[in-house]
Amino acid sequence: MEQTHKILQIKRFCMALAGVLITGCCVGTLQKANLGVDPFTCLVTAFANLFHSTYSTFYVVVTGILLLVVFLLNRHYIGVATVLNLFGTGIAADFMHGIWDRIVPDPSLPARFGILALGILVVCFSSSLYFTADLGVSAYDAVALTAAHKYKLAAFRLCRIGSDVVCVAIGFACHVTIGAGTVITAFFMGPVIQWFNDHVSEPFLYGKAGKPSRE
Repeated sequence: MEQTHKILQIKRFCMALAGVLITGCCVGTLQKANLGVDPFTCLVTAFANLFHSTYSTFYVVVTGILLLVVFLLNRHYIGVATVLNLFGTGIAADFMHGIWDRIVPDPSLPARFGILALGILVVCFSSSLYFTADLGVSAYDAVALTAAHKYKLAAFRLCRIGSDVVCVAIGFACHVTIGAGTVITAFFMGPVIQWFNDHVSEPFLYGKAGKPSRE
């Protein structure tokens, strides 16, 4: 039993680490596609525009506020993956963007849509990995997870769509450029992440026994 628990913990850590790093690479991929930012970036950019400040400044502000809210409502989602996300995502994003710049310095519009589709699909998979690992998530991801699992407002995919749509609406009201990537991630990431949870991540982590019931 103890050995089984150790194996489970190793699998969870590896899933969290891989999920965060792959997510960062996908951020760099979506940046290269340049067809609209994701909902959270849209929200941060909105506040930066509203207060005539920089994105980097308000990324820290908004993330800090969300972390405080999550800590008060459901600190379960703050863990090692939260730290990995905070420090690893940006590095992985810059690294991947640099690789894309070397492979396709000036991609055509069809190529950009292909890069966008690849980035969205893989980021859904990587998000599923570190959600399922249950070792903490980013502050923004924790909002939909808390709404779905603690307060039972709706299924995760619907809570994620709701939070994404709110972010996009605020961004649009604050004159943030909304592109195809923004709309697609707002409406489709939640359901696709849920599919990966059910069919890939949870079966890999828990095996035939299945996911234990949540109290």
